[in-house]
Amino acid sequence: MSSAGASSDNHRWVVLAVCCLSLLIVNVDTTIVNVALPAIHRSLHVTIAGLQWVVDAYTLVLGSFLMLGGSTGDRLGRRRVFQTGLVTFVSGSALCAAAPSLGVLIAARAFQALGGAMLNPVALSIVRNVFHDPRERARALGIWSSVFGLSLGLGPVLGGVLVTGVGWPFVFLVNVPIGLLACLLTAIYVPESRAENPRRLDPVGQVLVILALASLTYAIIEGHADGWASPTILGFFGAAVVAAGVLVAYELRRPQPLIDFRFFRSVPFSGAAISAVCAFGAYGAFLFLNTLYLQEARGLSALAAGLYTLPLAGFTILLAPITGRVIGHIGTRRPLMAAGAALGIGALLLTGVTARTSLLVLFAAYVTFGAGLGLVNPPITITALAGMPPAQAGVAGAIASSTRQVGATIGIALVGAIVGTGGGAAFSTRFAHATHAGWWLIFGYAVVLFGVGALTTTRRALESAQVTAARLAPEQVAG
Repeated sequence: MSSAGASSDNHRWVVLAVCCLSLLIVNVDTTIVNVALPAIHRSLHVTIAGLQWVVDAYTLVLGSFLMLGGSTGDRLGRRRVFQTGLVTFVSGSALCAAAPSLGVLIAARAFQALGGAMLNPVALSIVRNVFHDPRERARALGIWSSVFGLSLGLGPVLGGVLVTGVGWPFVFLVNVPIGLLACLLTAIYVPESRAENPRRLDPVGQVLVILALASLTYAIIEGHADGWASPTILGFFGAAVVAAGVLVAYELRRPQPLIDFRFFRSVPFSGAAISAVCAFGAYGAFLFLNTLYLQEARGLSALAAGLYTLPLAGFTILLAPITGRVIGHIGTRRPLMAAGAALGIGALLLTGVTARTSLLVLFAAYVTFGAGLGLVNPPITITALAGMPPAQAGVAGAIASSTRQVGATIGIALVGAIVGTGGGAAFSTRFAHATHAGWWLIFGYAVVLFGVGALTTTRRALESAQVTAARLAPEQVAG
């Protein structure tokens, strides 16, 4: 073993800690900004649609570039791309904090997400590369999954503390010292590595992904203001459909596509993708609605709003690692269905919410929804990878990760469009009534999640994953 390899083995747990730091800041930034939305509204005079773009600019770019980030690390060197991602993310965070206008903030959020897309998939590859013992690797990936669950729950609480204590720019500035520390530790401890046979770049597929997602998101967010039947909105909907159709046709002809649509012949994989869209669409919409409801309708401070979500955060953090362990004994079917039921009950409890709804009802909704969120993520990941050849596991996992961000992007866009029809109720005590349709949307997401979890984890469905893997495996041997 080379001295570099021995050094990386000796410091593998430090490497894991560095990678987990990157996972934490990237995923926290998908949620931490929600608590700051009312403060951003007052500071920059932003509409509901503008607030949607503050959140969606991040998740849209993150979801669009995750696969490119992973393949670039395999090709150019994982440490090099990881360090570039850290510098980009830290710079974007600083730009967000200093943004003088909505346009600058949205652009900075997109730039920040570009750095994030270079971090998570590359960090996971680094972890797999430095842990050679299967048992230690499983333990490391378990810690990784636990940090992911922590990041989902931590954002709103941390955001509330920062907004109330020092102001909304600090929800972004908090990333700077953490990112710089990660940069230093990466330079010292993280070894350089590359894939032996990196995937070819697919610039055409990448552009088509961005066109499809960005056009769809713009049409949903701006549809209420411009008019759903306006030529502009219809044009963007049409562009999204055309880009998606061309993407599928183009990718099916490429030997190494950005998105291998043959994976979707596996019923469990398709189910995992749909489940991710529904679960994280529901979560994104829930956080967006809830923070505005607590601060605008109930008049709470950002700190109080963050503390109110502690039950949600606590149960998400508690159940995520437990679910990962339990799945090995009972499979993914029951956790997915339980997650759908819990998310649905949590949303259903809020469909009649008012400015004076009792705390008992609110906390019951938060506990139930948090439990559903803690239950849903491990089975999505495991189901997506079920039966996949080892050489394709990384690509399958990247697609599953991307669908989470796509789901959050669309969920926030849809719920904002629905609530936006409330007109002047958006920033007043009447906002509670305006949210009712939004909670029903989240309930609908949960119903679909429950059904998909039931239908795509049967024995026949799992057999389709084996058939898909058999079709893909010969290509891996030949390659």
